[in-house]
This record gives sequence, C-alpha cells and structure tokens, in this order.
Amino acid sequence: MSLIKDLSKAAADAAHALAALSTAEKNTILIDMAKAIRAHSDEIQTANVIDMANAHELKLSDAMLDRLAMTPERIDAMAKGVEEVAALPDPVGTLRDMGQRPNGLMISKMRVPLGVVCMIYEARPNVTADAGALCFKSGNAVILRGGKEALQTSTVIANILQTVLTHHGLSPALITVVPSPDRALMLELMQQRDYIDVIIPRGGEDLIHFVTDNSKIPVIQHFKGVCHLYVDKEADLDTAMSLLLNGKTQRTGVCNALEGLLVHQDVAAEFLPKVAVALAEHQVKVNACATSASYFDECNVLAEDDFGHEYLGLEIAIKQVEDVNQAVTHIRRFGSHHTEVICTANELTATRFQRTVDASVVMVNASSRFSDGSELGLGAEIGIATSKLHAYGPMGLESLTTEKFLVNGDGQVRA
Repeated sequence: MSLIKDLSKAAADAAHALAALSTAEKNTILIDMAKAIRAHSDEIQTANVIDMANAHELKLSDAMLDRLAMTPERIDAMAKGVEEVAALPDPVGTLRDMGQRPNGLMISKMRVPLGVVCMIYEARPNVTADAGALCFKSGNAVILRGGKEALQTSTVIANILQTVLTHHGLSPALITVVPSPDRALMLELMQQRDYIDVIIPRGGEDLIHFVTDNSKIPVIQHFKGVCHLYVDKEADLDTAMSLLLNGKTQRTGVCNALEGLLVHQDVAAEFLPKVAVALAEHQVKVNACATSASYFDECNVLAEDDFGHEYLGLEIAIKQVEDVNQAVTHIRRFGSHHTEVICTANELTATRFQRTVDASVVMVNASSRFSDGSELGLGAEIGIATSKLHAYGPMGLESLTTEKFLVNGDGQVRA
C-alpha cells in the first residue's frame, strides 16, 4: 500500500483499540501529555525557530506569522488546553433515553466517536496538540496534515504526544502527522474514505474550497471570520468602544477578530469621532461608507459591494445603519456565519439580534474574541464550524462524537 493508505489504515485500527479505554485512563494519559509538552518546551521552540525562519523567507503575512509563532507562553497555554480537556466530562458512552414504544421496545441513543478525523491546516502548530487531545478524549484517532510552514513544529509536538501514547501501551497512530506537505499526498488523503470518517480543514478560504471540492470524505467547513460589532442606538458607548478595540486590536490575525463596525445613525455623530481618535491611536486603517467617511482624517470610501473582507490586520470596515434590521441585513449579506456582536442596553433588541442573525456565535455586550472553544468552556477546540451540518460554532468534545440507537426488546417481531 501507499504511505497515505498505510497511515490511514493504521489510524483506523488504532481508533478501534481506543474504545477499550476508560475515561480515567484517558484523562491520565492527557495529563501526561500536558506534562510532556511543558518538559519539551525548548525542543518545540527550537523547531519553531526553523519554521519561522522559513516563513519569513516565504514572506508570509503577519497574520500567518502570528499564528505560527510558539512562545513559551503559548506552549504553556497549549499544555493548559490539554489539561482542560482532561477535566471535561467524557461524552463517549453517555445515554439519552428516547422512551418506550407501544410494542414494549426500549429506545435510547448512545454517544460514540466519529472514528478517524483528518485535520488539514495551515500555519497553526497548536492545532496538533488541540486536535490530538480532543480527538483522543472523544475516542477518535486523528491524522494531521499541516502546511509546510508549520511542519517542523507540528512534527515535534506530535512526537511528544506519541511518546506518551507509546509509554501507555497505545499505538502512536492515534495521533499521526503526515510527514510531507506534498499536495499530491493531501489529495490522496482525501480519497481514503474506507479509513477516514471526516475531514476538517482550517486555514484560508482557498484551502477550504480546495478540500471541499476534492474530498470524497465528508467535510466540516471552517471558513473565514468576517465578524461585526453592531452599536445600537441604546448602547453604552464606553462599552462599545471597549468591545471595538478589544475585538479589532488585541490580536488581529485570528478568525474571531472584528472586521466590521456597524453604527446606528442616531449615535454616529457622538460615537464615530471617538472611534476615529481611538483607531488612529492604534494605527488602524479605516474603510467606511460615504456617510461615515467625513468623521475620519484618512479613510478609504467603500462602495456598497465592497464590504465583507477578512482583513486579518489593523484594518476595519465601518458603515452606518438605520436600525437593527438594516444591521442584520448587512450581516446576512457580508458576514461569514462565524461571530456577530451587538452592543445595546435594550433586551428586546438584543434578543431580536440573537434570534435573527445567522452566525455560529451571536454575542450581546461581549467581545468577539471570546468566540473560542477554551473561552466558552470546551477546553481546546478543533475549529469553528461555519457550516451547519453536524456542528456549528466552536467544536469541542461532543462535536467529535455522534449518536447511535440502542434498541432493547424481549423477543418482539414486526408484523
């Protein structure tokens, strides 16, 4: 068999063996993985220096460089994410009672692993640990195909986790890294429907489309994050400013950063001059509708069709709207089903916004930067699904399982 088929079959075989582990056994192994990540922090950083040097030679964007970098703080956060997964309830084996049928059959549903998850991602070496921990706890094997820009770091992290698996008598194939970024191998990987149950791509829009168009295996899509903050006429403007600056400037190269600001026309004259000063201080490039442009010394005026970009940098699009309905309409047209935020003191308006906006996470008076699995209590996340089949939003342990029917009878036959 080919390398890819060998890896895929080994992962599928390993996943069956994982089913025999108890929750306590899985948690012990996860804690050991977190300890091993911390113990090998220097090794991870050494590999990351190589990846970062190559990334600079390739002239990757600042957003990609930010995602690729592995500082001691990020390595410790990665280990903490594994520990948080260990502390979460295990969804595998939980039962949901469906009741008794008139013929006496007892029906229930049990949560079970998906089987083998394939992650295809770009410059995000932390995905190696996040996906490894989440898939392990939820009873799945994982095959990781990272981009060439993160290969050294991802391989070292995977080797650390595999050493822990081997120490506990488990197959290292439970967490597998494809050893080459060759696109031909990725194409072959996407054909392994006999062994792989689902593919989850994380990265740029081109990558997501490529995987979706070429895979013979079901794909859970994680598209771009075009996230908006809508400042309502009944918003506390100090709160709105805090949400804007945190969402736009705290970390720009991530999918939950703000890319759009919508401002109710009744508060625009008071709020937008303050926005202009604050964004100038943070060196944020402003793109705005013609109605808003006059509030900014330097501004690129956007036509109606020019909104909806994922900037992943110190840049934002601003538009005035007549009311919450127009805000929702704008989001429907230009949003990406990722995260949307409203700032308002009116509970009815907030409820209407949350019910009518089509996004995987809809927030009231909270920063878009909280749209993250760890911040929402999932431990780590395997990604943020922007399609609605099977999962929507940050994917944690439960999203990596499905349900099967359990039917118990005492000899019933169908007439």
